[in-house]
Amino acid sequence: MKKALLIVLICFWGFVGYAQKASIKGGVTDSKTKETMVGVNVFVTEKQGVTTDIFGNYVLELAPGKYTITYKFVGYASAKRNVDVKAGDMKTLNIALEEESKVLDEVVVSAGRFEQKLSDITVSMEVIKPQMLENTNTRSLETAIQQVPGVMIQDDQASIRGGSGYSYGAGSRVLLTVDEMPMLTGADGAAKWWFLPLENIEQVEVIKGASSALFGSSALNGVVNVRTGFPSATPLTKFSMYSGYYDNPERSEIKWWGNTQRVFTGASLLHSHKVKNFDIVVGANVFSDPGYREFDAEQRVGLNTKLRYRFKNVPGLSIGINGNYMTRSGNSYLLWGNGTDSVYRSSPLFVQKNENTYLTLDPYMVYFKGERSRHSLRVRYFGVNNMNNTNQNNKDDLWFGEYQYQRHFSKSFTWTIGATGSYSESSAQLYGSAHHYSASLGLYTQGDIKLGRFNVSVGGRWEGYKLDQDAFHSMPVFRTGLNYQLFEHSFLRGSFGLGFRYPTIAERYTTTSAGTIKIFPNPVLEPEQGWNAELGIKQGFKILNWSGYIDIAGFWTEYSNMIEFSFGQHFPDSLANSTDLNTAIYYTGFKAFNVGHVQISGLDISIAGRGSIYNLGVNFLAGYTYTNPITLKADSTASTHSTILKYRNYGSLKADVEVSYKKLSIGMGLIYFSNIINIDKAFEDDVTIRNNSGGEYHTGIYFLPGLKDYRHSHNDGEYVLDGRIAWQINPNSRFTIVVKNILNREYMIRPGDVQAPRSFVLQYNFKM
Repeated sequence: MKKALLIVLICFWGFVGYAQKASIKGGVTDSKTKETMVGVNVFVTEKQGVTTDIFGNYVLELAPGKYTITYKFVGYASAKRNVDVKAGDMKTLNIALEEESKVLDEVVVSAGRFEQKLSDITVSMEVIKPQMLENTNTRSLETAIQQVPGVMIQDDQASIRGGSGYSYGAGSRVLLTVDEMPMLTGADGAAKWWFLPLENIEQVEVIKGASSALFGSSALNGVVNVRTGFPSATPLTKFSMYSGYYDNPERSEIKWWGNTQRVFTGASLLHSHKVKNFDIVVGANVFSDPGYREFDAEQRVGLNTKLRYRFKNVPGLSIGINGNYMTRSGNSYLLWGNGTDSVYRSSPLFVQKNENTYLTLDPYMVYFKGERSRHSLRVRYFGVNNMNNTNQNNKDDLWFGEYQYQRHFSKSFTWTIGATGSYSESSAQLYGSAHHYSASLGLYTQGDIKLGRFNVSVGGRWEGYKLDQDAFHSMPVFRTGLNYQLFEHSFLRGSFGLGFRYPTIAERYTTTSAGTIKIFPNPVLEPEQGWNAELGIKQGFKILNWSGYIDIAGFWTEYSNMIEFSFGQHFPDSLANSTDLNTAIYYTGFKAFNVGHVQISGLDISIAGRGSIYNLGVNFLAGYTYTNPITLKADSTASTHSTILKYRNYGSLKADVEVSYKKLSIGMGLIYFSNIINIDKAFEDDVTIRNNSGGEYHTGIYFLPGLKDYRHSHNDGEYVLDGRIAWQINPNSRFTIVVKNILNREYMIRPGDVQAPRSFVLQYNFKM
């Protein structure tokens, strides 16, 4: 009886104690998009608070009294509300947070795999917003990436701060990811920039420097992470269509298409909305271009979707699947006819027709356990089927999976741990008509700590790789970074990171020819590895309602066993002393080598800002990068300076500015890069063979006729200026005129590939 009475008294006092509490509940949304916000900090003191759940809701229990409730989220202006609650009160308080317009408060996720302010990260990073893609009539993402300071793209191969040269479309040191998952093809490790769903890009983040600790192989030189969007609370439909044409080049003798204009067209459509707990995004795009170069037409059709279901009965759990499909057909252009009157005509040595399909399917599951823990399981299938008329068909299948656990132990410490695995198989005439496969396994971890003015990041990774029957190779890498806030808007940072990249199937085994151009295999290629160190400072500033930053970074990168393609004569040992012309021509082509130890150092300066000045909206991004790319081993295959890495330049300048007033906006973009210092000597010289007396005989046969003279007359660097004018008809409609290469300059990025003459585009965008 006494025990029963005691239990009743305990329950009674427990009920009384609970009744003394008050509850405040509500939801937090983005004031502009009306989308619910996950992970918002809601608190009255540093030790008394909660975070919003996956539906953007919170419940805060308080003792009776007067409080100031604070709502905080990275990239948004903090909000405060005063409340007076009594015992037993249950109040509802919904909040809409406004996004900060300060550039330094830009939210990025790639640096630590969670949301951070741009000013707090420990590495160099640039951000591309979807408005830039839309305003500049971006038809393939690499044209926008080319606008980023310090980034250079040659034939779809991205190079950050001189980290890569020209590698004939195989093997990338810059990892392309979509929603943080790798998007490089399985066999050749190449980025297909035009495959990305431009109509649903939320943000593009470019990390400069070694990032293998978090992202693995191919992040040796940096990462381009494309973030796609989910629907907001309000349904959205976007439609874009455009048409344009290539103008006549400045030199009439290189115009090969007669009196007809080369007209290109395209369109895209996106629809997104929520249906109760379902998030639905569907998109489509089409593009047709006859090309400004002979035999370089392109047609493509793409479809994409994002589906997500959030379980109401299991708070924090969501599942989904993303898909992207494209069919692409046309011709491939490699080399010009000659450097005088046929720079836009294809070399008869290389004419190829293609029919290609690409497919990705990405099922995933995310579970938020409580307020601070997150589990995610993501899988990607990437299928490629390439068919052409030159016996280079190949079919690739790549499977990638990642499990990640992330824990926010407090507001100042985040720990991330994960495991990845991939398997790729290829069946191809291109790789010697053989079946090849590769597999990898990786484990990684990273801790990010905020201690007062310090942000510290430390991470490591172990990854192993197997290619065909080779032994299993593995290596550990680590990275560390420090960011210190000197003053209110001044941030000093330093970082050091190791990187690595395993050779691709294409680099080791490609055995093919296109006309008389050959590509030779090198089955003994070794993995390349290196490190990158950086010291930088980011200084924020504000002018009226316009805010921005200046960023200065010095960097030093070293690679060992660097893999580079070399164009020249690659005789087997048995034919090294051959005097036969046909043999000399047959064994001239591309081959991948480990070129040894290289150093790349330099300085990167960028400035960015956005806001309004005197009722004018102004967005600005500019930067200059200087690099000194040298090899510690003399290269006898280089055209000029033997210590300078091939297909690099010393300096590049990028700038883009847009000014808007009421319904009118005007924008300009500039790209400048100094001349390429070194190329393969065999591109400029004629084919040589040994004569019977042991000397060399010049045949007068050139693979790229006129290249040497063309480079000599274009050795002052290249620049191109673009412009655009847009008129906002109403809140839902906008017309834009885009002019590419306004000055109609004839310029070349890599040997035998002269870029487009001036073009005009009329674009119409509609959304509702």
